[in-house]
Amino acid sequence: MSLHLPLALLPGQSAPLGATALSNGVNFAVWSEHASRIELCVFERDGVRELKRYDLHGPDDGVFCGELPEVAAGLIYGYRAHGSYVPERGLRFNANKLLLDPYARQIVGRFQWEDSHFGYTLGHPEGARSFDQRDNALVALKARVPAALAAIDWQRPQHAPADVVLYEVHVKGFSMQLPGLPPELRGSFSALGHPLAIAHFKRLGITTLSLMPVQYALSEIALVRAGRSNYWGYNTLGFFSVDPRLGNQRGDPAALIEEFRQMVRALHAAGLAVVLDVVFNHSAEGDELGPTLSFRGLDNASWYRLLPDDRSRNENLSGCGNTLNVGHPRVTQFVLDALRYWVTQMGVDGFRFDLAPILGRGPHGFDPNAAFLVALRQDPVLASTQLISEPWDCGANGYQLGRFPGRFLDWNDRFRDSVRSYWLRRGVTRGEFARRFCASSDLFHHGQRRPTASVNFIAAHDGFTLADVVSYSHKHNHANGEGNRDGHSDELCSGLGAEGVTDDPAILETRRRVRNALLATLLLAQGTPMLLAGDEFGNSQLGNNNAYCQDNALGWLDWATEDHGGLVLVQALLRLRAAEPLLRHPQWFAAATDESAARVRWCSPAGQEMNAHDWHDQERAAFACDLLAAREHEPRLRLLFNPELSETVFSLGACDWTLAFDSSAASLPICAIDTKAQSTAVPSLLPVPARALLVLVRPRAIKVFT
Repeated sequence: MSLHLPLALLPGQSAPLGATALSNGVNFAVWSEHASRIELCVFERDGVRELKRYDLHGPDDGVFCGELPEVAAGLIYGYRAHGSYVPERGLRFNANKLLLDPYARQIVGRFQWEDSHFGYTLGHPEGARSFDQRDNALVALKARVPAALAAIDWQRPQHAPADVVLYEVHVKGFSMQLPGLPPELRGSFSALGHPLAIAHFKRLGITTLSLMPVQYALSEIALVRAGRSNYWGYNTLGFFSVDPRLGNQRGDPAALIEEFRQMVRALHAAGLAVVLDVVFNHSAEGDELGPTLSFRGLDNASWYRLLPDDRSRNENLSGCGNTLNVGHPRVTQFVLDALRYWVTQMGVDGFRFDLAPILGRGPHGFDPNAAFLVALRQDPVLASTQLISEPWDCGANGYQLGRFPGRFLDWNDRFRDSVRSYWLRRGVTRGEFARRFCASSDLFHHGQRRPTASVNFIAAHDGFTLADVVSYSHKHNHANGEGNRDGHSDELCSGLGAEGVTDDPAILETRRRVRNALLATLLLAQGTPMLLAGDEFGNSQLGNNNAYCQDNALGWLDWATEDHGGLVLVQALLRLRAAEPLLRHPQWFAAATDESAARVRWCSPAGQEMNAHDWHDQERAAFACDLLAAREHEPRLRLLFNPELSETVFSLGACDWTLAFDSSAASLPICAIDTKAQSTAVPSLLPVPARALLVLVRPRAIKVFT
């Protein structure tokens, strides 16, 4: 039965943008600075047959709007934008293309790559300057007017900044092979909120899930034609919409939204916060040779950054073909509106911004006080959310580690590279390692930034897993179909005696020791630790360090190879970290001579304080770190680092110490701080095994967990 549609469109309101269901109708508002006219196109409930077109009123300050009376939520619609098609001026209006509302909460249809999606004629001698007259409405994605969502008291977990432990995870990859999970839930939001998954998170001791992209994304045409997909999802089209590939309710956008909300609710109830990886640096429309699906057709010259000397071409600061023009006030508004939606309606607690310098780029490069970054920090809804930057992009001067303002935390790749180099014996000095272990004060100790601003990681989605860092000396990305040319070619890694899988017990033991030492360094260092999902049990991608298109067993977590020792190790480290405030100190350590504040002291294995020669000695790497609380004359903790190939004897002096943790031990001591516990002192001359990190504590401070 066809919809009964009114004859005329009422003037409507220019805010809020998007489609808003009213008591007796729907208000539509869409922004375009250069369009001469925008049509609202209404479709039959099947989303196929176009029923009627209405000219939106306006523009009013660039917004075209209108109220369609006597209709309700569930209406399916799209836009057609009229205007000049002058590619050399950046104008690419083509009313033959049905456009998806940038504010679409619910997206219907299944996207397929068709030639009619392109605003120019493929194969035409003039290329992207030609004009294509085919109508793509039959195969275009469309928006559905959402009903108002029921209010939820999100009961957000409250974690002090110093207590946060991040866990980067892909929604689908985490649960596709998780033992004991009902098959119908695998790969979905429901699986991530399932008691089985939550039990794993709680057992580890993490506080915050950092979810890889969950917004509506497309797979690039080249991947689709090669029979693969963009598994990671860093190619967003619908920034307000949930990606149906990650839902258990794939056929119903409204049910998909509710599934996501219930996942967040379950995680919150377990004390776990949720951070989303968001990709506001580019869209799925690609460069000037890409399709016209939404933003390009509504106002290419405003939504995207274009080359100043050739406005027919996109500026490609993202490495993905186009760059969203976040410096434009309306694009800034769009991003802020999207973030507020995910916080207020979907319940999330923060965001990790992919290629974040793009969001702060102005005419003269990155500016920490760019309009978007200022507005983000001042926004009353977003004021208390977790903000994390990936502090580099693909443009000139794109590396901005340590320069993000205020509450931002930055992914610290300097930590990753220095710590890997230290334990793989690649020549990094003890001074460089010590700086990274103490939250990289050279990068972050300015303004009001604190040690927690450094997001420390050894492995992330982009690169080798931890198990592969110590199992491969070269990338093995042949399964990606790009001749092994993709992915980082200079990643710090080592097979430690073999390339890949081996049954040599000596090599396996060396790998275990280095892997454990890397994990221990990560989870005991000052700053905010981030663990890559699966690293706690030795997940491998068989040397593939760019598994973005591997939506299969290679890209999913392999729970069948679960290493119980790794799980115990992470549990032990995070219990120790949680129990001892000096391992997660919220302020910068004072100088070693300042007894009014917590401080750090570095010593050689002989027990002498490090001097200038020691710091720059390239031949010796073992040393000790003492952590002292305010007004204490003797250290409370002593960490012993020995990346050497043989054991090193450490002189401990007159203090009594107890071993709380030994990363090399086959059976790990699982200890934490407790003033009531008794202890047995270790000898004053302590042999520290090769490739090991030991933690010693004063006798008053031990409790053994079973």
